[in-house]
Amino acid sequence: MRLLAVSDLHVNSGTNRAFVADIAPSPNDWLVLAGDMCESNEDLRWVFATLKDRFAQLIWVPGNHELWSLSEGARKGELRYRELCAIASEYGVLTPEDPYPTLPGTDLVIAPMFLLYDYTFAPDEIDTPEKAIAWAQEDGIKCADEIFLQPDPYPTREAWCAARCEATARRLDALGDKPTILINHFPLRQAHARLPLVPRFSIWCGTRRTEDWHLRYRAKAVVFGHLHIRQERIVDGVRFHEVSLGHKRQWNPDYAARYIRQVWPIID
Repeated sequence: MRLLAVSDLHVNSGTNRAFVADIAPSPNDWLVLAGDMCESNEDLRWVFATLKDRFAQLIWVPGNHELWSLSEGARKGELRYRELCAIASEYGVLTPEDPYPTLPGTDLVIAPMFLLYDYTFAPDEIDTPEKAIAWAQEDGIKCADEIFLQPDPYPTREAWCAARCEATARRLDALGDKPTILINHFPLRQAHARLPLVPRFSIWCGTRRTEDWHLRYRAKAVVFGHLHIRQERIVDGVRFHEVSLGHKRQWNPDYAARYIRQVWPIID
């Protein structure tokens, strides 16, 4: 069996929705959905319903788009996240709130995570979120998260990020010496948050708290998305996979199959 991965499906786009509808069944394999499927509960249910019988197991982590609260009265912050996890559970999809599974036939613990960001992917001299946001705005860069991604009941997004990182680290510490595959929507390392067209958008892309997690938690591979810049890098012997599909202009429907990345077994 294989572990496959894709992220940033953004199925509010008709072209992207067709991509998901056409994903070929692979009933012996597990598929990671690494965040930013959509922005509504209805679309998330559609993704899960469409794919759940095509793979042996789906694993999902939230991206920032799923966490958006777009209507008056919508759940916010932690309640929004828990609502999404409950939807996933309806379809048998594993989330960061479930016990970490072991990939069948291996000793690899699959660790889906929800860690968020804390504005620290900025130059060293920029030492507060307020300064980081102002630094991005100097380049005309704003993120819709500042409006739609609410941190309730935490006072700030960075406080929510800190709480998520601390809780996740405790769970990973409890694994002892078991090898892992780490999954998060946002990159774990600042060096991977390089966006040539909008470089200062990096502050909404992760946290320095996770810089060494690939070593600390014995990762054989790390899966992430968010950047819409597909890539594979090897750092300290660990393969980092950015597995975004992205928006219509960022992928070619003529080669749709290539956007489902094989994470395990490793392909040299």
